[in-house]
Amino acid sequence: MRLRSLSFIVLASASLAFGAGFAPGAGFAQTPPPAAPAAPAALSDSLPIPDAPAPKTSKAWLVMDYATGQILAGENVDALVEPASITKVMTSYVIAAEIAAGKIHRNDPVRMTEHAWREGGAGTDGSYSGFEVNQTAPLEQMEIGMVVQSGNDAAIALAEHVAGSEAAFAQLMNAYAKKIGMTRSHFVNPHGLHAEGHVTTAHDLALLGRALIRDFPDAYAYNRIKEFTVGPITQPNRNLLLWRDPSVDGIKTGHTSAAGYCLMTSAKRGDQRLITVVMGDVSENQRAVDSQALLNWGFRFYETHRLYEANRVLASPKVWKGAADLVRVGVASPLLVTAQRGKYSRMKASMELPRSLTAPIAKGQRIGTVKVTLDGKVVAQAPLVALDAVEEGGFFKRLWHDLLMWWES
Repeated sequence: MRLRSLSFIVLASASLAFGAGFAPGAGFAQTPPPAAPAAPAALSDSLPIPDAPAPKTSKAWLVMDYATGQILAGENVDALVEPASITKVMTSYVIAAEIAAGKIHRNDPVRMTEHAWREGGAGTDGSYSGFEVNQTAPLEQMEIGMVVQSGNDAAIALAEHVAGSEAAFAQLMNAYAKKIGMTRSHFVNPHGLHAEGHVTTAHDLALLGRALIRDFPDAYAYNRIKEFTVGPITQPNRNLLLWRDPSVDGIKTGHTSAAGYCLMTSAKRGDQRLITVVMGDVSENQRAVDSQALLNWGFRFYETHRLYEANRVLASPKVWKGAADLVRVGVASPLLVTAQRGKYSRMKASMELPRSLTAPIAKGQRIGTVKVTLDGKVVAQAPLVALDAVEEGGFFKRLWHDLLMWWES
């Protein structure tokens, strides 16, 4: 199919400057005053972005823009690693999804079984919440214990409540992981203690964090709680950045001897949110320092723009043999782009549309593609779809258009 490219200025939610306009009431014979000198562009805008502050002691790391899912920087992002207690973010996602489906409820009584107590309680080497064995607690309280205190006992009890056993719950984890797009992850348990075949990647974990924030913000909100009390024991959240950076509101820590010290973080400054993942670091403090540096770098040098709203008319190409002569086209969901700060005005957009369109056209049918480039490189693209249906025209109109199409060809 032959395509034609139509270039047009990017009209985003933030207006671009088009230069000085005519002064209202100015006479054409008058000599215009000399233009004021243009303000020089910021020197840093023309310079390359410095390299991200790569953690020197971690196994894998990345910085992702939440809105677009674009990885701004990273190393070994698809290498298999053990997730340790960051596994519990997957457990939270499954619980939230099952609540949304009406299969379980936040006020369900969840029993701390003897199995959960023995395998994840105070008698083990891992973190625990301290709910009494053979006693129940509301599901929401048990989940907060799992999220804030990183309680392995709570994770097991919740898994048993949702699916009957850890093994059955792991099947749900893997099914939801596949739905999220976590193509290299495989979960064996709900808590993250070492187990053969229990693996993920930094990229997959960032996708998981993004999905939890987007799909279940109420469940995500547990991650900003700084401490939680069960019985006589109060424990702090192990995410040190909750105390160091007010823009940080999650997500989860993890540590085992095999996995090292891990931290998945999210922070929001203004309208922009970033997600960082640091896996296999050398200490609790180092993972926080490394994550903080990545957040500061990402917020300093990148910004995200909403270029086009969903269902906004971007073009109205001609339609042959239709009840209407034109079809309105646009994007089905907002088109966002993440780019270096100071370069927004240099973006250019173009549309690729078929040389001719023939009715009938269904609403939502893909018509073409809109692409956004920066310095000649494509930084975002999305399908252009029909915003309205166009039915076939009457017999005589179709016959007439057949003749016109033959003539034009």
